[in-house]
Amino acid sequence: MEQIKVVVHGASGRMGREILGALCRDAQLEPAGAVEKKVSEDYLSLPDGSGLTPFSSDLEAILIRCRPHVLVDFTVAEATMPAVRLAVKHSVRPVVGTTGLFADDLAEMERLCQEKELGGVIAPNFSLGAVLMIHLAKVAARFFDYAEIIELHHEQKADAPSGTAISTAREMVAAREKPFMYAPTEKETLAGTRGGQIDGVTLHSVRLPGLLAHQEVILGAVGQTLRIRHDSISRESFMPGVVLAIKEVMKLKQLVVGLDSLLGL
Repeated sequence: MEQIKVVVHGASGRMGREILGALCRDAQLEPAGAVEKKVSEDYLSLPDGSGLTPFSSDLEAILIRCRPHVLVDFTVAEATMPAVRLAVKHSVRPVVGTTGLFADDLAEMERLCQEKELGGVIAPNFSLGAVLMIHLAKVAARFFDYAEIIELHHEQKADAPSGTAISTAREMVAAREKPFMYAPTEKETLAGTRGGQIDGVTLHSVRLPGLLAHQEVILGAVGQTLRIRHDSISRESFMPGVVLAIKEVMKLKQLVVGLDSLLGL
């Protein structure tokens, strides 16, 4: 079986290094190239010590040189869409884990993939446990009228609330086919204390060193609460989902949003 050749965009970041390591550990995958904003060498040492991969700040040059099947992007929102446009232009399938993208970005990504009949995957969270958390929250949403979400991340996370929290809230509202009830506060002594709100679901963001990625969904009813919590304690937790997306995107002809459909949920 031919190996799937993968270029990693944002290869020097913490997620980029983890992804390169995951590619090295899977015999079906080949780390074909790496891209970073600032590069001082032409080759990047692979994390398992197995060799070198072409390295550049010029994504298009790497795509032309390495001829990959898949581009994996875990960067920042401002860099993702230019990268996706270049990838699709060169018939390379995008797998995107960057958060903070707008609805217009997703619509453009969908259109680009559709025009080329090219597979693509974008997901707010690549942890399989987080995907299951959202699925369970959707099931529970039909039976509770009140819900709040607390998401906790490391202090360097660029956006708030997290893409996972926003996606969870929207999926829960869609599952119950109406907004949640919101408990108003008569006097908010400190502005913003009640957090942001999506159709009655209140979202709270915590940013502290020592955290990685955590989320708790709390649903309330008279006399009871239900808590659904997921904790990622290392970036390794995202790798099974990334590897799954890379392999599954080769079978697709359109953009897929979220891993749930790839898992059959």
